[in-house]
Amino acid sequence: MVFESRQRLILAAMQYNHAPRFGVAISRHRHLWLASPAPNSASLMPTHHPAETLLIEGPDAAAFAHAQFGSAVNSLAAGHWQFSAWLDPQGRVRVLFHLARLADDRYLLLLRGGVAASMADVLRRFVFRSSVDVTALPPRILATGPAKPLHSVTDDGESISLGCDTHSLRISATGTGDDAWRLPQLQAGWPWLPAQLQDQLLPPALSLHRLHAVAIDKGCYPGQEIVARLHFRGGHKRHLHRVRLSQAMDAGDVLRSEGRDVGCVLDAIVADDVIEALVVLNDDIAAHAGDGHTLVFDDGTTLQLVASWPA
Repeated sequence: MVFESRQRLILAAMQYNHAPRFGVAISRHRHLWLASPAPNSASLMPTHHPAETLLIEGPDAAAFAHAQFGSAVNSLAAGHWQFSAWLDPQGRVRVLFHLARLADDRYLLLLRGGVAASMADVLRRFVFRSSVDVTALPPRILATGPAKPLHSVTDDGESISLGCDTHSLRISATGTGDDAWRLPQLQAGWPWLPAQLQDQLLPPALSLHRLHAVAIDKGCYPGQEIVARLHFRGGHKRHLHRVRLSQAMDAGDVLRSEGRDVGCVLDAIVADDVIEALVVLNDDIAAHAGDGHTLVFDDGTTLQLVASWPA
């Protein structure tokens, strides 16, 4: 169709020629929130986590996403989102993301770590003869919005909001971003996957079964055999914990005890003079932090457990 061809031409211009606008002259079937910010706009001031997003759309979009990602994509209704993950064949987590179904044949991915353009480049290798387009969007503004029902998706024409119960995540092309959403999500055990830990962790370490980001009974997808084996046989010895640290650490930092790596930091936030963090810890190390005991690592950092999550 002429309309679809025009969309693809504009998408190509945006990706390869750095076109300053996208969608402004297109009909209302495209959303204005997809417009790129002006190159010198103050809205481009970075926040801790910009919105890295990509679109998967076309007649085969649902089948393609269901075959590639770990969650039960076929059960996701339009106007809702779910956690999902893209795994490598060994079951390690490449990317963790919010998967929002904007329409029957269109999905938006908001990455929880990683670069959308890199993910899109690799995903396109698996399109083959499917009628589907995978498009990385320029980095968007990510901000905290008002409370909205969990897993709801709201599109007001200028931004898309993902409902997170006590708040929402607002994705827009313009405006001012903020990080206020990070603390309640950290406290809920919603992990963020820093670049250093991509392709390193298995789903149980991030509690992805609890978040329904991986499914056991949906059929084949990359890494599915490993997911099923770990679920039914157990044996994985690293899990997710909310902790308080004695000193600030960066996402991706390694935790060492007696010279060996025993965990890693996914995210850390200073709130009211308390350093809250999500970490992955070896089970034998976490066991020593029970009953209010404090762990001391090789660099002198101390850790107290607040909450722990199963796989």
